[in-house]
Amino acid sequence: MDVPRGKSVARNKKIKRAIYVVVALAAIGGASVALSKLKPAAPTIESGTVWPGEVKRGEMIRNVRGIGTLVPEEIRWIPAVTNGRIEKRHVKPGAVVKADTIIIEMSNPELERDALDAQTQLRAAEAELANQKVQLQSNRLNQQSQAATVTSDYQQAKLQAERDEVLAKEGLGSDLNAKLSRGRADTLANRDKIERERLNIVDDAIKAQVQVYEARVQQFKALYELRRGQLDALKVRAGVNGVVQEVPIQEGQQVTQGTNLARVIDPTRLKAEVRVAETQTKDIVVGQRAEIDTRNGIIEGRVMRIAPTAQQGTVTVEVELLTELPKGARPDLSVDGTIELERLKDVLYMQRPAFGQPQGQISLFKILPDGKEAVRVPVKLGRDSVSFIEILEGLNVGDKVILSDTSQYDSVNRIRLN
Repeated sequence: MDVPRGKSVARNKKIKRAIYVVVALAAIGGASVALSKLKPAAPTIESGTVWPGEVKRGEMIRNVRGIGTLVPEEIRWIPAVTNGRIEKRHVKPGAVVKADTIIIEMSNPELERDALDAQTQLRAAEAELANQKVQLQSNRLNQQSQAATVTSDYQQAKLQAERDEVLAKEGLGSDLNAKLSRGRADTLANRDKIERERLNIVDDAIKAQVQVYEARVQQFKALYELRRGQLDALKVRAGVNGVVQEVPIQEGQQVTQGTNLARVIDPTRLKAEVRVAETQTKDIVVGQRAEIDTRNGIIEGRVMRIAPTAQQGTVTVEVELLTELPKGARPDLSVDGTIELERLKDVLYMQRPAFGQPQGQISLFKILPDGKEAVRVPVKLGRDSVSFIEILEGLNVGDKVILSDTSQYDSVNRIRLN
């Protein structure tokens, strides 16, 4: 029996269509699974926008930097020795002066009167001393004359006694006269001794009395010299060779004793005060080598003092300047200071990356040899310097890494360099 052909053909078409749909769905599913297992494409970076660095081995100099100023080693403030009124300012800040240069003239009428009174008292004391010396010398001469008279009488009495004794022995004179002459001679001998002792006492008395008057003269002389010195100090002198840096007073101003009138410095003797971040000062010690950049030359230096306390997050380090100052170096000039902490021998190091702390661990993109790609690698850091940092693990000599900030690519482990 014949089956109608139209129905069979229609059924075959439906079966083929169903097979095509199943195959298509299977293909789409397989493709989706395959695509899901593929890694995302690496982002591309322009090579000119990154900062590359190379790992090296050798000596690494550890140092720290700070900004600062040049300051005088010695600053001389000139104070007012006494009260007074400013009459005249002879120099202005910036003037070159010598030790005897008069900077300021002051006046003090009361001090002038006191100096005149002291001078009068001194002259009166000197005159009194001279007069006392004359009187005491006259008294001594009188005492000396009296002693000489007694000595002369004693000598005559002694000769007469010896004569009478000889005459008495020869029977030409009486024993009584001889005894009387001897008694008179002995008496005068005692007087002569007493007068000599009195003369010595007079000399000691004269010295004591003269010393009293001389002490009085010295007292008035010291007072006069004090007043005279105060009067002379009204002409305020520089005291040292140098440059006047400041004169903080005006003509006509009344000042008291101890007021600072001027500041003088020696511009050839300077030091650097460098302010270093307090977190970087733990390894700084006195005696370390330093370099001071004046932007017109480099000066070799040495750390001479470290401030015991920090101010506003920095510690002041004083640097002694060892070489000649370049032209233009002057007090208060802004400078950059670099202090050498130590030299590390035969270490692995590179330039400091944009991030990462010493003795810490970071990840960097290491540039592959073809220069077209970079992969992320973990790196362990060691000691640091201003420009370089030590590498403990993760990189080898000759490796090239990207040092610039790549935080926007933290989610990928590979990047392409265009």
